[in-house]
Amino acid sequence: MSTGTRTGIVYDDRYLLHETGKHPERKARLKSVMSYLEEKKVLDKLELIKPRKAAVEEVKFVHTRKYIEHVENYCAKGYDALDMDTMICKDSYEVGLLSAGGALTAVDKVMKDELDNVFVLGRPPGHHAEPGRGMGFCLFNNAAIASCYAMREYKLERVLIVDWDVHHGNGTELIFYHDPRVLFFSVHQSPAYPGTGAADEVGASKGKGYTINVPLPPYSGDDDYEQIFREILVPVCDEYKPQMVIVSSGYDAHQNDPLAGMVLSSQAYGMMAGIVKEIANKHCGGKVVLLLEGGYNLNALAESVFHVLNTLAGWGMVSNKSEGKILPRQSTRTNINIVKSAHKPFWSIFGKHGI
Repeated sequence: MSTGTRTGIVYDDRYLLHETGKHPERKARLKSVMSYLEEKKVLDKLELIKPRKAAVEEVKFVHTRKYIEHVENYCAKGYDALDMDTMICKDSYEVGLLSAGGALTAVDKVMKDELDNVFVLGRPPGHHAEPGRGMGFCLFNNAAIASCYAMREYKLERVLIVDWDVHHGNGTELIFYHDPRVLFFSVHQSPAYPGTGAADEVGASKGKGYTINVPLPPYSGDDDYEQIFREILVPVCDEYKPQMVIVSSGYDAHQNDPLAGMVLSSQAYGMMAGIVKEIANKHCGGKVVLLLEGGYNLNALAESVFHVLNTLAGWGMVSNKSEGKILPRQSTRTNINIVKSAHKPFWSIFGKHGI
């Protein structure tokens, strides 16, 4: 790694024990990514990190004891689902703790300056999980648990969560809706599951302005996302000055994903990772933790994760510039203006320069 960037990946075969059968969120997702990274001969360029399990007390930073016990009991009884979307098996509770613990392991690595950035290739995912219920394939909210851990363990006061999964991270938003210590930025398809994430959802009480939602229509592409990141996320972060960045890194906005209607290329994920890396380098010494969320086309998922790691590590193996990109649409400009207007009272960059 000629750039000197130290990049790690958290992985453990125990993540495969969360057995979901033919469900879209299945163990083949992780196998496909690891196989692709091996094929590209980059695993030896990464620090491979084993996760620890999160303690129940750490999961309680975010979730109620009643809900945690509910998941544990359902798994112990051998149930196969928490709800119609969220599959479980007898091992899912323990794997869920390991998935959350992988996020905590990554936080420790970057906060102790042992690595610059870490990608957590774990499952089950987390951003839909609310304090009292799991949903949308998610058991425990890994990004939220990691953020709370960072604030408690390392006394951070400003954590940025970027959620580029195609579905709105309703659980993460709900958890931090009143909390100015976490800036939650989400770009997502709308209308789509779970139906939250409107531009006027900006936070409440002391958290007003610290929830930024950018809902986009189907068929939004690479340039739409880049324009949004450059015009909204970057200037807000110049004011907010995050002390660490956590990414809810879903890949279901890919043009080949079966569960959504966006048209991102694999290179777009490298582009977004590059902007996040710029933000982190500028404000917090490059500290970035990425957590796997969605992404259900196995080839698209593996290729996109590779593009992200290529950018984070600075390998220079591929370009972030995609061919045949769809140029930004007028609807994207309209959406950007709506978001800026909603946040004018909270961020001087929008108030000073208008829309």
